[in-house]
Amino acid sequence: MQVKIFSSRSELGQAAGKDGARLIRETLRTKGFANVILATGVSQFEMLETLVREPDLDWSKIACFHLDEYVGLPITHPASFRKYLKERFADKVPVKEFHYLNGEHDAAGECQRVGEILKKHPIDVAFVGIGENGHLAFNDPPADFETEEPYLIVNLDPACRRQQLGEGWFKTLDEVPKQAISMSVRQVMKSQAIICACPDLRKAQAVKACLEGPVSNMVPSSIMQQHPAAIIYLDKDSASLLTRYQ
Repeated sequence: MQVKIFSSRSELGQAAGKDGARLIRETLRTKGFANVILATGVSQFEMLETLVREPDLDWSKIACFHLDEYVGLPITHPASFRKYLKERFADKVPVKEFHYLNGEHDAAGECQRVGEILKKHPIDVAFVGIGENGHLAFNDPPADFETEEPYLIVNLDPACRRQQLGEGWFKTLDEVPKQAISMSVRQVMKSQAIICACPDLRKAQAVKACLEGPVSNMVPSSIMQQHPAAIIYLDKDSASLLTRYQ
């Protein structure tokens, strides 16, 4: 694991997007195709803006996968991650294929459907974030570190649901779904490289626990300490409580 700290969230996002694009280009040169995971949320805005503008990326040879999605939320809802990724990414680049997660009806069936596709597409670059509660994807604490299933249905804890409300995706806490489809922790860790963009002061405590505490399913993102090609991108605010990396 490597940690990079920047003076602003804008610089953080640009660096994460450019480094991710470089890794994708390297994969295309060696393999001729690439498989990518994309995350959502406020923390990914600048990274995605940079990624879609990067030159010399042959998107026609790139398959993308969806990290997580709410159960029961229609794509028309402002908080829909399918809507987010379509508007901020898929509509802007001619990607070969995008395997969205649809949690509106048969969430268990969707886990199985997309999971089977994912098993045939080993991930080259995973773009992820860190939640205020330390979650990785929607794997809230205590996360399942053992399952080999690519996707699973998870219960969202109160801290996670409050984060979604605080970021402005919902009008009330009651509107925030209590379950989601999430890529499993082990599946994320199977990625050849991980680009983790995590700005803002509200993430500082989670970042400290993730990077300087023990690896624990009570801080799910801490598992990235064990990934040899994970790069964590922080701004001065999200890094403000760190002592080891300053």
